[in-house]
Amino acid sequence: MERIHSGLQDVQALFELAAEADDAATRAEAEGQLSALTAEVEKLELRRMLSGENDAANCYMDINAGAGGTESMDWAAMLLRMYTRFAESKGWTVEINDFVAGEEAGVKNVSVRIVGENAYGYLKAENGVHRLVRISPFDANARRQTSFASVSVYPELDDDIVIDIPEKDVRVDVYRASGAGGQKVNKTSSAVRLTHVPSGITVAMQNERSQHANRDMAWKILRSRLFDLEMKKRDKAREEVESQKKDIAFGSQIRSYVLAPYRLVKDLRTGVETGNVDAVLDGDLDDFITAQLLGVKNPARALPE
Repeated sequence: MERIHSGLQDVQALFELAAEADDAATRAEAEGQLSALTAEVEKLELRRMLSGENDAANCYMDINAGAGGTESMDWAAMLLRMYTRFAESKGWTVEINDFVAGEEAGVKNVSVRIVGENAYGYLKAENGVHRLVRISPFDANARRQTSFASVSVYPELDDDIVIDIPEKDVRVDVYRASGAGGQKVNKTSSAVRLTHVPSGITVAMQNERSQHANRDMAWKILRSRLFDLEMKKRDKAREEVESQKKDIAFGSQIRSYVLAPYRLVKDLRTGVETGNVDAVLDGDLDDFITAQLLGVKNPARALPE
């Protein structure tokens, strides 16, 4: 911070010198140095925003198709691809824990584990409902359709964090695992579904080869989801005391992706927008996520094409 403070003093001196001499070159140099310092301050602020208790952790992400049948299921699959590409750009890995394919196309719901530094810190900004507007590829009359899918992100807990879950509160079901399109993965009942009766939270796991491994991972995910639920309850109680309203909560629409009649992606919380829809759907999410983490609220702000 001392170096930045010193840099700001140097920039101020350059601006004063440019004004006295009416020197455009000196003014341009000062503006360049100011832009560099601003970018450095934003990086430091982002690092501060990623210093939360669980921000450095891996995370779990659930994507669920909303009402709208095949359209929404296809949109959920598009979101899965978008977040997979984003994770790959960070050098993270994505593991599919559970996958329920749509009848005709896409996915009804999918649960993934994302492994990487600050995965939860970044992706927690994606909690909410995502809206797609496009000409339907499934409509013979080529009508415009609106689809919704929800994204839920919660941290993977360290093993030393104890979440007490009485076994009597959890219903355990086992069944045969199946892949996309109904393809059988194995002929034994290795998949596991846990239902936490008090909260209604359900976790399904079929990625591992044995029932024992699936059961262990399902319990780990359930612990994480219950921890996340408790944190949200605490946040809500704190906000009620402070008489403040959240800008974002799970179930609220956070971003619109428009492919027709024009092309635009706009974050409804920060106002950040871009016409380069293809890049966003290919995983270019950094500016959207950074703006949300930094608390940017500027409807006029737009990303470069």
